Amino acid sequence: MSNTSFSSLALPAALVSNLTDLGYTSMTDIQAQALPAILAGQDVIAQAKTGSGKTAAFGLGLLAKLDVKYFRVQTLVLCPTRELADQVAAELRKLARSIHNIKILTLCGGVPLGPQIGSLEHGAHIIVGTPGRVIDHLDAGRLNLDDLTTLVLDEADRMLDMGFQADLDNVIAKAPADRQTLLFSATYPNAIAKLSERLLKSPVRITVTEQHNTTSIEQKFFQVSGNDERFDALRTLLLHYQGQSSIVFCNTKRETQDVADDLKQYGFSVLALHGDMEQKDRDQTLVQFANGSACVLVATDVAARGLDISSVDAIFNYQLAHDADTHTHRIGRTGRAGQSGMALSLFTASDAGKLVSLEDGLGMKIEPAELPEVTGQQLPAKPLMATLQLDGGKKHKIRAGDIVGALTASKQLSNDDLGKIQLHDIWSFVAVKRSALRLALQLIQQGKIKGKSIRARALS
Repeated sequence: MSNTSFSSLALPAALVSNLTDLGYTSMTDIQAQALPAILAGQDVIAQAKTGSGKTAAFGLGLLAKLDVKYFRVQTLVLCPTRELADQVAAELRKLARSIHNIKILTLCGGVPLGPQIGSLEHGAHIIVGTPGRVIDHLDAGRLNLDDLTTLVLDEADRMLDMGFQADLDNVIAKAPADRQTLLFSATYPNAIAKLSERLLKSPVRITVTEQHNTTSIEQKFFQVSGNDERFDALRTLLLHYQGQSSIVFCNTKRETQDVADDLKQYGFSVLALHGDMEQKDRDQTLVQFANGSACVLVATDVAARGLDISSVDAIFNYQLAHDADTHTHRIGRTGRAGQSGMALSLFTASDAGKLVSLEDGLGMKIEPAELPEVTGQQLPAKPLMATLQLDGGKKHKIRAGDIVGALTASKQLSNDDLGKIQLHDIWSFVAVKRSALRLALQLIQQGKIKGKSIRARALS
């Protein structure tokens, strides 16, 4: 929480008075950093977690410049899920209590179209919605964005994770080029960087992370005597430092596959990634690891280059990297976006030269740590998600919203049961909670998407 008061900003007096009534006195860090730029009309990229006060940050900015007498859609807020859209709309209505005759409308999938069509006919100032349903209304001519002055992408990383890239592009193509764009994201992967480059004009970049978690990576080094002890040490470390996402780096393709095969024999949820794999298998591996359907990825440096995975709990160096730069690149995949991370490396006496290079490059003295003890009762972590592959994709005009609709229409599953959705040309992948896998497969196989039966199977 900052010590800056809302009254210090160029906000309308009625908004400040309402904030006081609501008990909002001092701004949160994201509000203090983002609001001045937003009120000045600048484009903003803000990286902040849920609960940081970001809705009030963009909400106060758009309400401050809203012309309530001009009954046209002036602001569009896009959210990844109906639940978030409802929360955002409720917060905006609370912030806008002092503005008479303001109309804030939610347009989300999973609810009947009829009432939304009727509401749109009566007009609105602010639309809060999910990309798929907003596109439905735009394509049907029921929604017009010609008067839009502000576009907000809330939890943009989650929207891309759920496969809404194409829908976002379609919405943006129908919005005026002369507008203010505000992008809020908990993480900043490559996909978000590319999106912001295309959409925002000279944006102000703001990052708010918890002070005690500033991308700290705890490094430990363990000495082993040879390859047999090396594998036993890796297995011990994986059991002790259990996480939902760990990457094990190996130096050769053969070693990568062997380590993955051996870990699987011991019950680990593990996948291999190396250059000898078919592209289809590589794609499936990346999809499953990125969406939480596997806990351990064993990879070579070349295969892991360019991985767009936002959060990895721990990195394990089965063999030391050949140089300090490669080591730094490896361990930089953990401890991102303000999270803490672990980097655990194995070495032998013959690695003395590499250790000297690492010490110089990292600016630290490497002391071997003692391997932790594990009991016989400790079992490998199981992934929270599973992956369905659907035999339909972009060429079949299937969108992420269509898949979400097919899985949630019966109300046996909700958005909370679904994870990352990735659309390819002729197939799609959707992550679902493991407990819901059988039901999700049944719903796809017995139902229809875009009026057609779609075959689906669970990836092992």
